[in-house]
Amino acid sequence: MEQENNILEKKISPAKSATSYGIVFGSIMILEFVLMYVLKPDPIKSGWVGTFTNVLNFCILPIIFISLGCNNYKKNINGGYISFSQCLKLGVSITVLAAFIYSVFYFIFWLIFPEFITEFIETMKTVTVHQRPNISSEELQMSMSIIEKTMLPYISGPLTIVMHAFLGLIWSLLVGAFVKKDNPGAL
Repeated sequence: MEQENNILEKKISPAKSATSYGIVFGSIMILEFVLMYVLKPDPIKSGWVGTFTNVLNFCILPIIFISLGCNNYKKNINGGYISFSQCLKLGVSITVLAAFIYSVFYFIFWLIFPEFITEFIETMKTVTVHQRPNISSEELQMSMSIIEKTMLPYISGPLTIVMHAFLGLIWSLLVGAFVKKDNPGAL
């Protein structure tokens, strides 16, 4: 049995077993983006929608998918055992794959609908002026310029991947502390 588990462990690495979870996580982020683009909730009246989406994408969903991935690897692939380092590999792999999928979609979306950045900047101007009525036109222009630059896919894509990799590492540390179970027979 132990020999069978070692062979299975060599065949399926934690990173490979993370693929399906990363794809589902990335698909959920794409679905959220499309829904927000289509529904266009009023950011002044429904500002909580954007906040909720961010909390969902950066806290709740990563923890859920990292937990699912680690538990699946532990129970179904590795004979009931998972090391702390395997949890880290799984978590970072899941979040990086999800961010990569989302970034590719974002780039394609930008190619098809390049006007969405301009629309978003106009919305952000309205929100900023509503929240800070005394903002100078120079400050407003500078902040919108920064937002516009960071929304370009060749900047936002790598930033998204790096940010999710970092968050994947942090959440994997937390999840790994709870789900790890070292194999006493392993060296």
